[in-house]
Amino acid sequence: PDEYFQKYGSSVLWTYAPKSDASIIGLVLFILANLFTYYAQRNKYDKVANHLIRAAVEDWSAREGGSTESIEIREKALAILAENREKAIEVAQSNGDTPKKKEKGPRLTSKEKREKEQVELRPICAKLVNEIDDFGAGFRKPTYKDLLVIKMVKWPYYLGSATLWWSKYGIRRMRKLELNAEEREVLTKNAVGEVAWAASSDEERATMVTLELWVSDNLVEWREEQDMKREGLSANKRKQIKKLRKKGSGGDYGNDDDLHLD
Repeated sequence: PDEYFQKYGSSVLWTYAPKSDASIIGLVLFILANLFTYYAQRNKYDKVANHLIRAAVEDWSAREGGSTESIEIREKALAILAENREKAIEVAQSNGDTPKKKEKGPRLTSKEKREKEQVELRPICAKLVNEIDDFGAGFRKPTYKDLLVIKMVKWPYYLGSATLWWSKYGIRRMRKLELNAEEREVLTKNAVGEVAWAASSDEERATMVTLELWVSDNLVEWREEQDMKREGLSANKRKQIKKLRKKGSGGDYGNDDDLHLD
């Protein structure tokens, strides 16, 4: 076909489509990137918020994923629910309505009562959780600061600060100086992660620094300890598991048969 077109030509006239303006494409992509970073932050917040609402409504224990915050929200929600019920009775009485006798019928089971209470608690818990703007550890409601353009403005500062800090750290290590308080704190924060560090109290942070978690063996032991705490194991049980692991017997904390020591 190519040889034919070269010799005889073609009756079809070919024209090129106009080129797209690269600046417009770049601007659209930049706007989309800003929207993505904003809604990514919103998604992070919503995940924690939904987890907290469910934990409060369903009364989760620490083993199930509950927390002191979810317990506090549940207690507040129960108090609000009781207050709303009392107000409803007072309004009905002020309007001259007398409470009707309960019609005979099948009694609700404990499961049905719990589900009915959860339905009433959910909007109250959702409202209480929505009043929390920041859960800590970066899980907060998005603001203009989460836009990509704002983050890009800060990148040179963060990069320069990090380069300066690690340069000083390297020089001190070459001089074989002892780690100072700032270095211990930064190394610990890097080891446990920003989320775990931000979610910890000042007392817990001070304890983590003393454990020298930037050493890999110490970090592994600390993480195992945190896993056992989340499982709701007692301090005595955790000690037994540690002893079993040192003896090389594994120490599966899901199996109580392994936790009997002489």
